[in-house]
Amino acid sequence: MIFSDTSMVAKFYVAEAESKEVRALFENEDQRFVSELVRVELMGIFHRQVREKIWPRTKFETAVRQFNMDDIGGFWTWIPLDPEILEAAAKTYATLPETVYLRSADCLHLITGIHNNFPEIYTYDKHQALAAPTLGLKALKA
Repeated sequence: MIFSDTSMVAKFYVAEAESKEVRALFENEDQRFVSELVRVELMGIFHRQVREKIWPRTKFETAVRQFNMDDIGGFWTWIPLDPEILEAAAKTYATLPETVYLRSADCLHLITGIHNNFPEIYTYDKHQALAAPTLGLKALKA
C-alpha cells in the first residue's frame, strides 16, 4: 500500500528515465492510493505531450484509454478531495515557514496524505519533496 502524487503516476504512463522503476513499484503493490487531483493533473500532462508535439494525437488517445481501463479495473484507489482537505490545505499557509516553497496542488497532495494517515508520499516533484518534511511526511522515490 502506497500513496503517491501525480508526478509518480505520470511516469507510469509517460516514458521517462524513471518509468521502469515506477512501474515495478506500482505493479508490486496491492493498493496504490492517489488524490482525485491526479485525474485532472494527469490529463494536463497527457495534453502537454500533444501540445509540445512529443506525442501524436493517437498516442494521447491511447494513454487516456489505458488510464481509463486501469481506473475501471481498480488499479488506482482514489482519495476524494473533500471539504476538510481543502480547508486544511488553505490553513496550512498560515503556519508555513516563509522559507518553504509550496504550490497549492502540491499542498493538496500532502494534506491528502496527512488526512489519510500516510507517513510518506512517493513523488518526483522536487518542491513537494522538500516541503513534505515540514508537514510531517517523508518523501520517497521509486
